Amino acid sequence: MSMKKHVTEEGSQPERPSPSPKSANEHRTPHLKPYVDMVISAFQDRRFQRRTSIYQKRDLQERVAKKLWTGPPSETIYGGISVSSTDDNEVIIALAIRDTTYFLDFSEHRFPVDEHSPPTADVITDFVVAELRKYESNHLEKFIGIALPGELAERCPNLCPRLWRELDIVPLVLHGKGVHSVGWINQEYWNTKTLDEQAESVARKCITFFGPNKAPMLQVGYRGCVEVDCGFHAVLANLSDYELTVGSRTWNSVLKYAADLKERRIKVAFFSATPQGGGVALMRHALVRFAEALGVEFKWYVPRPRPAVFRITKTNHNIFQGVSKPDERLTEENKAALTDWIVGNAKRYWCGKGGPLSPPSEGGADIIVIDDPQMPGLIPLIKEATPARPVIYRSHIQVRSDLIADPTTPQAEAWNYFWDSIKCADLFISHPVSSFVPHMVPRETVGYLPASTDWLDGLNKPMNDFDIGYYGRIFSGKCREIGMTTIDYPDDEYIIQIARFDPSKGIFDLLDSYEKFRVLFAENRPSSEKLPKLLICGHGSVDDPDGVVIYDAVIEHIDNKLQHLKSSICVMHIPPSDQILNALLSKARVALQLSTREGFEVKVSEALHKGKPIIATMAGGIPLQVQDGKNGFLVEVGDTDAVARHLFNLWTDDELYYRLSSWAADSVSDEVSTVGNALSWLYLASELSKGNTVAPNERWINDMAREEAKEPYGRHENRLKRTLGEDKGLGAGFGLHRGK
Repeated sequence: MSMKKHVTEEGSQPERPSPSPKSANEHRTPHLKPYVDMVISAFQDRRFQRRTSIYQKRDLQERVAKKLWTGPPSETIYGGISVSSTDDNEVIIALAIRDTTYFLDFSEHRFPVDEHSPPTADVITDFVVAELRKYESNHLEKFIGIALPGELAERCPNLCPRLWRELDIVPLVLHGKGVHSVGWINQEYWNTKTLDEQAESVARKCITFFGPNKAPMLQVGYRGCVEVDCGFHAVLANLSDYELTVGSRTWNSVLKYAADLKERRIKVAFFSATPQGGGVALMRHALVRFAEALGVEFKWYVPRPRPAVFRITKTNHNIFQGVSKPDERLTEENKAALTDWIVGNAKRYWCGKGGPLSPPSEGGADIIVIDDPQMPGLIPLIKEATPARPVIYRSHIQVRSDLIADPTTPQAEAWNYFWDSIKCADLFISHPVSSFVPHMVPRETVGYLPASTDWLDGLNKPMNDFDIGYYGRIFSGKCREIGMTTIDYPDDEYIIQIARFDPSKGIFDLLDSYEKFRVLFAENRPSSEKLPKLLICGHGSVDDPDGVVIYDAVIEHIDNKLQHLKSSICVMHIPPSDQILNALLSKARVALQLSTREGFEVKVSEALHKGKPIIATMAGGIPLQVQDGKNGFLVEVGDTDAVARHLFNLWTDDELYYRLSSWAADSVSDEVSTVGNALSWLYLASELSKGNTVAPNERWINDMAREEAKEPYGRHENRLKRTLGEDKGLGAGFGLHRGK
């Protein structure tokens, strides 16, 4: 096994710096005090000493300077920070750097604390961010994570958000809770360590949070509770960051309901099938993260996975959307398997004393939310045990209510089975398309809520060119590994569709549209003009066994029908990294979403938020997000000729492109943000936990929440269209700018 060697200028491994004190002397064991005093007098600041070979980094330096996605990515490193105070009224910060094998480098800096000094928190935060940025730049290495003690995170509340926002470093706060902090319980042993030893120990602890793909490992804890953000060790944002993502009226409404729930200690439990991979999981991670920042108790539970059941639930998903095979049905055997899976998980994990489904008086949740038709079998169990406890059913998918209305169809057969459970819920919350709600659902229980996305997470946050290049080179490397066409940015420009490999995502229409666009281009533009590539990519999901089947079908179609375009089409399953998708969307010129069946598809708003003009079909809730001709173009499902024409116009008319791009970036509503989505859940939890009747009667929950909070929409606030037939102009509730 080969092992990397990191050398200093003299060719040796980095010398371990002289130790220094961790805290005031009273926290030390007595026999260490003379040693500590000697060290304090021996030196002041220690700077990073490691030197990287100029020959090894020369090629990468050129690629970074030119923002190239070719070549290998940067090496990855991790860090640990420790903090100490001295009797001389100084704060000492130590930074230790390592990779997964070696301790690499160390620095130490002292900050005087007196009445004439600037605020220590700001000075320390600025220093740490600047030092890490400089270290990345000097060594052309990418920090993945930095761990730090809870004491420092409390003292410098903006440090963690800035590490994440500015440097794309996952900040991990070691607060003495959870499996990652077991080694910190023995405080006496910890206090025997010198400051450099503490920092290096923290750096080693940092590495344990990450898996082989360098993403934080997903944790599912006791009773199937999803440990969001590594059990809240990862601190990505604070409330002031969230406040900047929405208008003042939305923010004021959120604070009103959050204060009520905190005061009454209301608990809300969400249940869905999987903790990672799909849009529901993304929204739940973001919602629980924001609720933690607010101090509201939202918890999220998933069952033990069973692959055979996921095959059944995916088939049901396809049936409801009308994209299943004609002979696919929900059989009695499948019904029995679903029931056994749901009841087994409920009894084993959730119904016992202190479990989320136990009565609130015994520690259970006050409000229950069931996501999608994987687990509605929980609803009768909940109502049987606690009839008065509110239960909300949340439907995230397009349901073909027209097919359900015909009792002879597979859709009606499957729906009737699930409806026996869903009808016990107090509310039926759907994506905001009336045709998604079957006719038998009482309209007074129906409320509308769009999907959402988090503007502060790895999928959407702005990233600098160094970080985008790092993820671009990872992506290119993955392409080369399987012999796929690469996107050699910035030499290659490209158009993109980000979506799961699903029968309803219109991928074959996308390929047809691209072929027609290429014909238009060849007929109307000089042959010397370089053509854009097509990138089709997306994550997989553990409960989506169709993904590989559709992916293989797409590759086979390109090989058999589009061989002449194969060198211009890249089709990739993306590793589980939000930042890779972020980088790919950030540098795309045009985004497409050609779904044939769709729920809401918040990827549309994510593209608009980055200023990408979008061409999308009028499927599901997509038209609610797009202002035709202003921030993109809407086409009928399957109209590949129209898609090709719009692509050609956007690619050849710069004035049109930049006009739509500018409008797109300013046209996104608060409603599709995590904060806007949380507003609806906070409102529902507040009202229902008081025993108040909530009867939406097909209204948008967001509108009800804003009205109850006495914060109605202003004239110039961006707002999604309320109906699919609504006028596309400003009179339809769209403003030019966010209503701050």
